[in-house]
Amino acid sequence: MANRSPFASKLGAFVALSDEEMTLLDRLHVRRKVFPAGRDMVHEGQKNPSAYILASGWVCSYKLLSGGTRQIVDFQIPGDFLGLRSVLFRTADHNIEPVTRVEASEVLATDLLETFSKTPRLATAVLWAASRDEAMVVEHLVGIGRRDAKERTAHFLLELGSRLKLVGLGSASGYACPLSQNLLADALGLSAVHVNRVLRELREEGLVTFQHGRVEIHDLDALVLLADFDQTYLDHDGPLLK
Repeated sequence: MANRSPFASKLGAFVALSDEEMTLLDRLHVRRKVFPAGRDMVHEGQKNPSAYILASGWVCSYKLLSGGTRQIVDFQIPGDFLGLRSVLFRTADHNIEPVTRVEASEVLATDLLETFSKTPRLATAVLWAASRDEAMVVEHLVGIGRRDAKERTAHFLLELGSRLKLVGLGSASGYACPLSQNLLADALGLSAVHVNRVLRELREEGLVTFQHGRVEIHDLDALVLLADFDQTYLDHDGPLLK
């Protein structure tokens, strides 16, 4: 596990990867690229965009409205597939922007089709990952529509922690997080001032601290209770495909 890429570690939570499948996964990483923070990797309306497998760094997927406001749909972390839907649609329906400097492997539609034709189990695993991403978007929609600001923020921080733990970048006690309060605000549907107030309340209540690029969870059980967080939708504990 230690020598696996984050992408292989993520898929390995669903399917027991054979040596042959690991070799095929490695071939998806031959076109490694580096992107600076703040410059879109993919922009909405782009024709025939590439997909990417994120190896290091964080990115955000977002929609930009005509009035200049932005809604962040989600953040992507190492091991995530970027722009898979846009490749299948042949036109990007959202923007992808690095939050930090990132390294990512460019994946063409032909790469995917060739890999899937050789090993349907990998195709099933990627479908699982895509379905899991869709489930997270549904949870974010519920959060914005029905959870109050504190519940929404707590749920989001717990979800990030669970995702990072899956690829070896987090633990029950916390994780490194490069997100600014402005980015959190755009994702949570709140103002930056409101996010600041909520984070202060969570810290003063002894639940979680988010400062200096790190999330420290002080009382996991109480935070889970506050957010009504049930990670079943992330499918981290399901049986492996054999």
